[in-house]
Amino acid sequence: MLETGSIYLVVRDFDQSVSFYKQLLEKNVSAQNKTRFAIFNVGSLWLCLLNGKFDAEHPDQVEHAGEFNPLFDDFVAVTEKQNSGKIVINLGTPDLRKEYERVRELHIASDMTEIRYINAGRPYWFFCLRDPDGNVIEITGGYTPEGDLL
Repeated sequence: MLETGSIYLVVRDFDQSVSFYKQLLEKNVSAQNKTRFAIFNVGSLWLCLLNGKFDAEHPDQVEHAGEFNPLFDDFVAVTEKQNSGKIVINLGTPDLRKEYERVRELHIASDMTEIRYINAGRPYWFFCLRDPDGNVIEITGGYTPEGDLL
């Protein structure tokens, strides 16, 4: 039986990504291994940042066993690939309008949307943004429209 683990994001610029997620999540890194790996504990989710260049830049600091498989082990190639946005990190907040304003004022997000609405079985309010590597983050939560959509 599987249990909850974590989500790893392979990142191009480790320091920039750590800074982005510290500001977005309003949390410090929960655990860190040099500049190779950082963990943010977000409730029951562990959101992890893996520096895609660390192993190649510091081969003397990483020990490997087993055959190298480029499909799973070539993190440098992963960092250079275009992000298609097929994975969405969903985070929740009790006050969506307040969170939208907070994130917008941080000026850390690229391609940030306005607050939007969809009803595909139940009403759902959200906004989206991208992190420094182009990963899509969707933030949902409590929201009462005031006339129009932002």
